[in-house]
Amino acid sequence: MRRDNWALSTYNPAMAEKIQVKLGERGYAVQIGRGLAEDSAAVSGSAARVIVTDENVGRLYAQKFSQMLGARVITVPCGEGSKSLACLESVYAQLLAPRDLDRHTVIVALGGGVIGDLAGFAAATLFRGVRYVQMPTTLLAMVDSSVGGKTAINHETGKNLIGAFHQPRAVWCDVAFLATLPEREYVSGLAEVVKTAAIGNPALFAMLEASTSAILAREDEPVTRMIADCVRFKAAVVEQDETETTGRRAVLNFGHTLGHALENLYPNRWLHGEAVAIGMVGALRLSAERAALDPVVAERIVGLLRAFGLPTALPPELDADAAADVMLGDKKRIGATVGFVLLKALGEPVALPCAVDSALLQTLLGPHNERA
Repeated sequence: MRRDNWALSTYNPAMAEKIQVKLGERGYAVQIGRGLAEDSAAVSGSAARVIVTDENVGRLYAQKFSQMLGARVITVPCGEGSKSLACLESVYAQLLAPRDLDRHTVIVALGGGVIGDLAGFAAATLFRGVRYVQMPTTLLAMVDSSVGGKTAINHETGKNLIGAFHQPRAVWCDVAFLATLPEREYVSGLAEVVKTAAIGNPALFAMLEASTSAILAREDEPVTRMIADCVRFKAAVVEQDETETTGRRAVLNFGHTLGHALENLYPNRWLHGEAVAIGMVGALRLSAERAALDPVVAERIVGLLRAFGLPTALPPELDADAAADVMLGDKKRIGATVGFVLLKALGEPVALPCAVDSALLQTLLGPHNERA
C-alpha cells in the first residue's frame, strides 16, 4: 500500500516507543511512533543546520523540514551510487562553501540507509566530527542502519569499505514516513526484520508469521512493535560491541556476506534487503551442514521470506569463482577465511570462520538447477 502524499499525524506519546542505546556519553534515544516528525518539541532539540536527503525524499519532505528546523538542504541523487567518493566530495563542498558551519553544527540524515551512511560519514569527518540526527524514512533504515553508528561509503572493490563508527545524537523513526514508501522498498526492509527475528528474537519471529498480512498492509500496531523489537535487539548488541571488537556485533551480518557479493556482482539488480534475503538462504544451507540447524527451522525462515514476497533464489548465471573473489574481499575477512554467521537454532547465531573453497561454495550457492 503506497499513498502519494505525506499523511499528517498528531504525535501521541502513548502510542510511541522510546529505546535507549546505552553507550555512556555517546548514548542516545531511538523514538518510534506515528507523528514524531510532526512534533516540533521532538525535533527542536536537534538544533539542525543542514539536512542531507535524496531527490525522492527531498521532493516529498525537504521544504517541510527545512522550514521546521531552520536548516538548509543538500540533495543527492537516489540510490546506492550516492555512497561514493564523488558524491561525498560534492556533499563536503556544499557543506563548506557557504562558510556558515562550525563544530557545533548538526546534520540531519533524512532518508534511507544510503543517506544515513553518507550523511553520517560526512558528519564523522567534518571538522573531525560533528553531531548528526538520523530521521529514517525507510523501513530498512528504521529497523537496522539508523541505529548503531556505522557510517560508510562504498569503493569499487566492495561495499562499506571506507567508513567510521560515529553514533548519532538521536534517531526519530516516524512510521508515517512508511505511507509514501514504494512497496518494493518496504518489502526489502522486511528482510532485515526477518534477519533480526531469526538471530535474536523467536517471539518476534512467531509474531511475523502470525501477522504477515497486517505487516504487509502497514498497520501501525504490528509495524511499530516490529520496529521496536528490532531496535531493542540491535541496541543491546551495539552496547556489547560498539566497534566490532568482541565479535558480538558480527551476528548482525547474517546473510550479508553472500548478499553483499550479489550487490557487488549485480549492481542495481536487487535492493539491499533483497540481496540479504538470498544471502540468508545460502547461510541457512551452510547452517544445516556446519551448525546442525534443524532443516524444519530453515524452511520456516525461507517460508517467511517468501510470504513477504522476498527473493530466495540465486541467478542461474552466477559464477561461483566470481562470488568467491568478492567474498574474499569482504572487510570481515581474516587471512584466507571469511566469517560467516550461521544459525544453530532460531535465536542462536554463531560466527564461524570458513575457508572459501569449493566445498563451501557448493553448499552456500546450492545446486545450479535450483536457481531462479
